[in-house]
Amino acid sequence: MKNTTELSMAPRIMTSPLRTLVGKRLTTALVQNSTFELWNGFMRQQKEISNRINGAFLSVEIYDPASEFEKFTKHTKFEKWAAVEVSNHLSIPVGMEPLVIKEGLYAVFIHRGPARDGARLFDFIFKEWIPASEYTVDQRPHFEIMTEKYRHEDPDSEEELWVPITRKTSPPQG
Repeated sequence: MKNTTELSMAPRIMTSPLRTLVGKRLTTALVQNSTFELWNGFMRQQKEISNRINGAFLSVEIYDPASEFEKFTKHTKFEKWAAVEVSNHLSIPVGMEPLVIKEGLYAVFIHRGPARDGARLFDFIFKEWIPASEYTVDQRPHFEIMTEKYRHEDPDSEEELWVPITRKTSPPQG
């Protein structure tokens, strides 16, 4: 039988529907993390978005398809978005941009606890779960969904981590 930690680390494998987003973005790296500035600017303006479909916020990361994800370091640059889901892109506030995340297969993990402890879950996902699973990371946007359960550094905070995956190809039999 699995222990409690293993059970809480087991993802749901889900197909995410097409997601239509509006938000702000910047290019950053873990070593020069600009997440606070991004979200601070977005939150000041988010009430201008008139066609939201729910109350959730999405933090999206888009990695360069030319880079090898296994060689990701704290200096690797990536695109970071602060966004919300909308019904369409007909009304986009000045200073914001549209983003579409296509339908695809994802491993969905739940992070419970303060945001600062999230690195442990990311380490588990990319150093343990992915290598041992029948999946590999796909070159599509990664995202976190933060609902009313998300409370940043609160120990009872909760958010979903959506990691794009695809099945590993079987080696040729011979």
